[in-house]
Amino acid sequence: MSQTASKGHPKGLYILFITEMWERFSYYGMRAILMLFLVKALMMSEKDASNIYGSYTGLVYLTPLIGGYISDRYWGNRRSILVGGILMAIGQILMFMSGNSLGTATSNTAMLAGLGFLIIGNGFFKPNISTMVGQLYPKGDARVDGAFTIFYMGINLGAFFSPLVCGGLGDTGDIHDFRWGFLAAGIGMIISVIIFELTKHKYLIDPEGKPVGMPPAHYRKGEPAAAKAAGSTNMNKILAILVIGIGLVWAFNKLMGLDLIGALIFSSAIAVPALIITDGSLSGNEKERIWVIFILAFFVVFFWSAFEQAGASLTIFADQQTNRHIGSWEMPASWFQSINPLGIILLAPLFSSLWVSLGRRGAEPPSPLKMAIGLALLCVGYIVIAIGVKGVDASIKISMWWLIVLYVLHTMGELCLSPIGLSMVSKLAPIRFASLLMGTWFLANAAANKLAGSLSALIPPGAGEHAAAATGPVEIPSILGFQIADLYSFFMIFIVMSGAAALLLFVLYRWLSRMMHGVH
Repeated sequence: MSQTASKGHPKGLYILFITEMWERFSYYGMRAILMLFLVKALMMSEKDASNIYGSYTGLVYLTPLIGGYISDRYWGNRRSILVGGILMAIGQILMFMSGNSLGTATSNTAMLAGLGFLIIGNGFFKPNISTMVGQLYPKGDARVDGAFTIFYMGINLGAFFSPLVCGGLGDTGDIHDFRWGFLAAGIGMIISVIIFELTKHKYLIDPEGKPVGMPPAHYRKGEPAAAKAAGSTNMNKILAILVIGIGLVWAFNKLMGLDLIGALIFSSAIAVPALIITDGSLSGNEKERIWVIFILAFFVVFFWSAFEQAGASLTIFADQQTNRHIGSWEMPASWFQSINPLGIILLAPLFSSLWVSLGRRGAEPPSPLKMAIGLALLCVGYIVIAIGVKGVDASIKISMWWLIVLYVLHTMGELCLSPIGLSMVSKLAPIRFASLLMGTWFLANAAANKLAGSLSALIPPGAGEHAAAATGPVEIPSILGFQIADLYSFFMIFIVMSGAAALLLFVLYRWLSRMMHGVH
C-alpha cells in the first residue's frame, strides 16, 4: 500500500518550513526598511536609492543560477544552504554596522559590502532549500503538492511578521534605530542556520532513511563515464553562455547606456533562453512549449516590475504622502509590506478552491488567461491609487486605505500569476531542461526587479515634509518624453504598462494555449 494515504508529512518538511521562514524573515525584514534607510539615514536621493534597490533585488534573482550550478556539480544542497546562510548572516551584520556608523565613510562601505554578501549568500540558499522538499518523498507521492503548499506558507509567514518586527525596531523616526532592524534580520538568519544544522542529520532523510541534499559524488558512485560526459556538455554550455553574454553586456552597457549590473541581468535574460531554444535535441512540440514559457516570462517582467514597487517607490509614498495615524499613534511605513503576505495566507485557499471548482465544471481558465487576469488586477490596483492622489496637493497626505486596497488587489493578481507560472513551467519544460528553464523563469524576475528600481527612480520630488524642506530648482523626471511632475503621472506609468500587457495577453492567450499542446 502506498504511504501517501496512510501517513502524514515527514518531520523534515517542518524543519525546512522553519528554516525557510526565518530566512524569509531576514530577507523581507531588511527589505522593508532598506529604501527608508538609504534615503533617510544615508541621505541618498530617491533616484540613487531606487537604483541601488533595483540592482540588489535584481541580483538576488540572478545569483541562484550560479549557486544552483555549484550545488548540482560539487557541494550538494546541505553545504550550499549552510554557506549561503552564513554569508547572509554576515551581510545583515554588515548592514547593522552601516547603521551603527552613520556620518562616517565606513557606513556606505559597510552597506555595499552587506548587500554583496546578501546577494551571494542568497544565490546559494534560495535554489537549494526548496529543492530538498521534493527529495523527502518517494517518486509519484501525492503528498508533494501539499508539502509545497505548507512550505509556501512558511515563506509568507516569515514575510508577514518580519516588517512588523524589523520595521517596528528600525522605522521609528530616529535614523539611528535602523541598525536594530538590521540586527533583528541578522538574528533571524542565524536562527535559520542553527535550526538547519542541528536537525538536518536526524530529519532530512528520504523514505528509506538515507540523507538528502548530499554532494553529487555521493549519488554518482560507479558512474565516472556518465559524470565526465555530463561535465563536458555543461562546460560547453557555460562557454556558449559566456561568449553570448559578454557581447550582450557590451551592447547594453555601451550602446544603450545601462549600468553594468543592469547590462549583466538583461544580457543573461537573453543569452540563457537563446542557448536553450537552439538545442538540437528539442522536438517541434517541445520548442513550442518552451516558447510559451519565454513569451509568458516576458509578460512576467511587466508584472513584477510594477508589483515590486512595494519595497521601493510605494514605501517612499507610504512614508511621505500617506496619513498613517491611528489615533495618536503613527504606524511605521514599513508595516504596509506585511499586507501582501497576510493576503496570501488568507486568500490562497480561496483561489485554490476557485480553480478546483471551475475545473470540475470544465470552466477553469488556461494558465495564460489566469496570468492576464493577474496583470489586469495589478493595473486596477494602480488605478485605485491614482484616483487617490489625483488633484491632491503634494503637501497633503492621503488616507492609508488607498494604499491598503492597492496591496490587496496586487495580492489577488499575484495569486493569479505567481503560483500559476511556476506550475506551468514545471509542466511545459522537458525533463532534461527543467532546472534550466526554472532558472530562466527566475531570470525574468531578476530583470523585473532591476527594471522596478529604474522605474522607482522616476518618482517625482518628495511630498509632505520633504517637499516643504526642498529649496532651489527641482528636476522633473521624464520617460519617453512624458514628464512626471506629480504622483498621478507617476502611477499612470504602471497603469499603462500593466494594462497594455494585460490586454495583449488577453489577445494572445488562445494562441499560447494551442502551443502548449494539451498541457493545462
